[in-house]
Amino acid sequence: MIRHLVLFKLNEGVERDDPRVAAGVAAFRALPEQIEELRSWECAWNITDRPIAYDFAINSAVEDTGALQRYLEHPAHQAGVALWREFATWVIADYEF
Repeated sequence: MIRHLVLFKLNEGVERDDPRVAAGVAAFRALPEQIEELRSWECAWNITDRPIAYDFAINSAVEDTGALQRYLEHPAHQAGVALWREFATWVIADYEF
């Protein structure tokens, strides 16, 4: 199995209640129903106010590198990524477990 972690930081001046952000969150929350490769899926807002904290996180799992690639290339995933590019930056980590 492969864990796929993504941490998002909203760009300067962008707030959680921005309509673009709401659309991005909705797009990512809908992915488990659209992408069969996902074995687990969690996404949520950070609840701490530490200055080094990121704002939003995705914690997911897929079977193998092939499934990860299909997930990354899936049109629903690509549409969500396109939304988030407009208002956030992010870091990722993929690892076997």
